[in-house]
Amino acid sequence: MGHVETDLQLAQRAAMTGAAVALPHFEALADLPREVKADGSVVTAADRAVEAAIREVLTAARPSDAILGEEEGQTGTAVRRWIIDPIDGTALFVAGDNRWLILIALEEDGVVTTAVAAHPAQGSVWWATRGGGAFEGRIVGGRVVAETPVHVSAGADTVAGCRLGVVPEEWGRELVAPLKEVTPALPWPIHPALMIARGDLDLGVQTGGQIWDFAATSLIVREAGGSYSGVNGRLEPGPGASVYARSEALRLAALESVSGALPSPLP
Repeated sequence: MGHVETDLQLAQRAAMTGAAVALPHFEALADLPREVKADGSVVTAADRAVEAAIREVLTAARPSDAILGEEEGQTGTAVRRWIIDPIDGTALFVAGDNRWLILIALEEDGVVTTAVAAHPAQGSVWWATRGGGAFEGRIVGGRVVAETPVHVSAGADTVAGCRLGVVPEEWGRELVAPLKEVTPALPWPIHPALMIARGDLDLGVQTGGQIWDFAATSLIVREAGGSYSGVNGRLEPGPGASVYARSEALRLAALESVSGALPSPLP
């Protein structure tokens, strides 16, 4: 090997490795009876296999780094920590819906610096590095090709009439009700955060999740010129609901709009 693999190249390779493991599981689901899918064991097996494959790639390349994954929890205690969601959208995965993702982020000293978000069943991938911008590409033969910079769109900083996406669609109805009163929630063929990053949506609410649900997408949206926070205003990814927007002003307007729907803070 003549060149040293960057963190971004490593994250992309790990995501492609995970995709290669996930896709046969996803395709095999089509042949299974509904009751077998419904017991959750199928997606658990896929989740574990994908995370194990990603961990193997990361550990071989960066043995001293910590890794936090949805399935296996945290290994290691380094200031560099990889954060993995092996299959984001397991309900979609089991339903045969191609909108599930593989999410990989690198956090250094508590700040996300590298992010990859792939929709393997759609052959699409997004990535960003801190200060380096956000990009979209295609997955062809297990490689990332057709690298294209992405950027949020311009527009008014008001919730009314903005293009809104809500994920998962069936959760958090009370939370997003104030937003839906003034603008409809639109269908999203790809994750709303990624649609905001490429200029196809203005505002996105992810109604629940953990750090691994937000680590990658938060950096991609920010590097595309957009804004991210928890609904509680926390700027770094963590547990709870989150808001993505094409501008900070729109994000703050959305937070103000949903504030009445939030549980009151304890005194």
